[in-house]
Amino acid sequence: MMSTHSTTHVWRANKSLTDEVAEEVPVALLYNGQPHVVMMCTPDHLKDFARGFSFTEGVIGHASDIGQISLRSLPDSQSIQIDVQIAESCMKKLEGRTRNLQGRTGCGMCGEQSIEAAIRPVSRVPAGSKISPAAIRRALDGLQRHQPINALTGAVHAAAWASEDGLIIAAREDVGRHNALDKLIGSLMRRGTDLARGFGVISSRASYEMVQKAASVGMPTLVAISAPTAMAVRLAEQSGLTLIGFARGDSRVIYSCPSRVAENS
Repeated sequence: MMSTHSTTHVWRANKSLTDEVAEEVPVALLYNGQPHVVMMCTPDHLKDFARGFSFTEGVIGHASDIGQISLRSLPDSQSIQIDVQIAESCMKKLEGRTRNLQGRTGCGMCGEQSIEAAIRPVSRVPAGSKISPAAIRRALDGLQRHQPINALTGAVHAAAWASEDGLIIAAREDVGRHNALDKLIGSLMRRGTDLARGFGVISSRASYEMVQKAASVGMPTLVAISAPTAMAVRLAEQSGLTLIGFARGDSRVIYSCPSRVAENS
């Protein structure tokens, strides 16, 4: 599989230097051989991406609905195809949905053909457990150590899962924030992680699709380094998810369901 970054020439203060830039490639996702969508992704952990995307986009309902996942580089060597085998019952439901086969890096819902397909209802998240400010701070401090591609390029987002005490258990990076979260969710699905015990951390704003994806898999709490959108806050309230934004150091803003944060800890 291709590298996640490459070297290029740049000019700084009239000096020619080399710099590392993040790779961004078209990734075609097929279900049972049928084309579904093309997304622009960082070319790593793509099987986790396929699992997470399939679940958060409602293609499958359970991890057991996915069979073999195959990757291959296409002849142009600049794009990748993922063929995901899913249960026939899921494939029948999918055949009733249409999607424009193009997804830009920054848009998690690009290509949907209707409002109903883009704005899907989510179930209430589990009660989960309380988390302390110290745990949030520990997760934020640890997140940077789990961003090797961003350390080289400064161009990718990260999504991580932290234990109740703030220890980073898993993390994924991608040029698209929603792709990073799908990769993380796919990783957690593969491991069988109990999502009622811990919280998600993202290095981006908390837009609607980020909250939708987190709530769809039952994450009780999502911590974002940047701001949420109003639509994301409304969805968090509806699903019972604790949404935290502007989380930096000892500072944070709780936008919904504050009872999960033990502020006196």
